[in-house]
Amino acid sequence: MNSLWVFLFTIFVYTVVKTKEELNNRPIIGILTQEISYYLNETYPNQYHSYIAASYVKFVEGAGARAVPIWIGGNTLYYENILSKINGILWPGGSTYFSQKKGYADAGAKIYRIVKRINEEGQYFPIFGICLGFELLTYVAANRVAHTKPCSSNNQPLPLEFTRDYRESKLFKNAPLNVLRILSEQNVTANYHHLCVTKKALHNVDLTDEFHVLSLNHDENGLEFISTLEHKQFPFYGLQFHPEKNLYEWVIGKRIPHSINATIVSQYFANFFINEARKNFNEFGEQEEQRSLIYNYPVTYTALKKSSFQQCYMFKKSDRNNFF
Repeated sequence: MNSLWVFLFTIFVYTVVKTKEELNNRPIIGILTQEISYYLNETYPNQYHSYIAASYVKFVEGAGARAVPIWIGGNTLYYENILSKINGILWPGGSTYFSQKKGYADAGAKIYRIVKRINEEGQYFPIFGICLGFELLTYVAANRVAHTKPCSSNNQPLPLEFTRDYRESKLFKNAPLNVLRILSEQNVTANYHHLCVTKKALHNVDLTDEFHVLSLNHDENGLEFISTLEHKQFPFYGLQFHPEKNLYEWVIGKRIPHSINATIVSQYFANFFINEARKNFNEFGEQEEQRSLIYNYPVTYTALKKSSFQQCYMFKKSDRNNFF
């Protein structure tokens, strides 16, 4: 009998230790930079090449990760190299055009092909797209066939209209009931977009069998659009709304939800994404990690210049010299 208990206890301890070892508790997230916006370039004339709103950096930091910038304009070799060292990638929202050469969409297309292959080979590697990043996800999955529809969902806080089988998703399967209740009943998702992906558009580019639509919403004119989805095979997730704004953006007049409940659901999405990244075990060498982290670059208090972002990391083209 004693030997049986020793055996069971050994199995229990091994399982607990093994489970802990199967998570990476020092995840690093790559955040894709974006062409400097028209407004930022007008405010800081011809000083910068690309930027990341600091709220996205804080979004991953607040869930227990660190961030490195992923440069636009890189070749495939650069993206292969950086993706072999980070644990997940965030595609942020913004206002750039997908047609710009060597820009946000070109980088996204290269990254998508590489990350898709990485997952096919058995390594877990998540992509998390927010707003424009959500649109980028379906755009590159559709082989860069444009399919968004003009819509009017600016300054529009909304509850999510969950689809019938949304609980069968990874994104919401284990979500606490209070989070789901808040999301479905309260105006806690911050929408700031003038382009939408509809169910019909997803069908037109043959992505219906590839992506699971988890929630819908309606813009100010009643147009139905997709607000959350995830890939059916790979850990790729898209939110049309901005969870990072609830936590870190404070511009007056934008109707950003800042209630306790809005904070709770935003933190849920951050935690979910970073927990997905913990399943990946890529790593930098120590010195390279220190050189690559976002902390090497200054952050600017752009709200003083009437920007919609409280702070931004703005990069010069020369910042990329040591990486290309």
